[in-house]
Amino acid sequence: MIRSILYATDLGLYASYVLQHALAMSRSFKADLYVVHAVEPMGLFAESVLQTYLDEEILGELRRNGLSTVMGSIEQRVLEGFRDELGDGLQDLQLIRAVRVLQGDPPAVILEEAQKLGVDLLVVGSHSHGAELAVPLGRTAARIVQLSEVPVYLVPMLQHRGHGDL
Repeated sequence: MIRSILYATDLGLYASYVLQHALAMSRSFKADLYVVHAVEPMGLFAESVLQTYLDEEILGELRRNGLSTVMGSIEQRVLEGFRDELGDGLQDLQLIRAVRVLQGDPPAVILEEAQKLGVDLLVVGSHSHGAELAVPLGRTAARIVQLSEVPVYLVPMLQHRGHGDL
């Protein structure tokens, strides 16, 4: 029985397409829907640029408070995007129990959140917005499929492919 679902979004071009699948599954099973978006950690280059232009005190303050403010802002924008996307389907918005934006390696963040919430199903897209289409699965989707302890509902991005591709 599926009682709870975690929808992992990259907020890319096809996120709304995957969201529709997650909502349909949630409606069908009368399951709670949770949403997670993973933000990759700041790279070494960005960190070195900040260290060059900011003193240690300001940089420390940015690390302590700035990141949580940014993450909260992204969570709010995700919810607003869902409201815009769903339009008249606001009852679908009530299926979403929580939206979390977390920093870290996306596959690790998604799998940790799934375990923490004890969900029964993961819903992910097969590619992120920047993935090359010749590759059957994006890096995040491949890692989730390999390592997940719960079933994964993988939404293929078939509309990218030409009709002759097999």
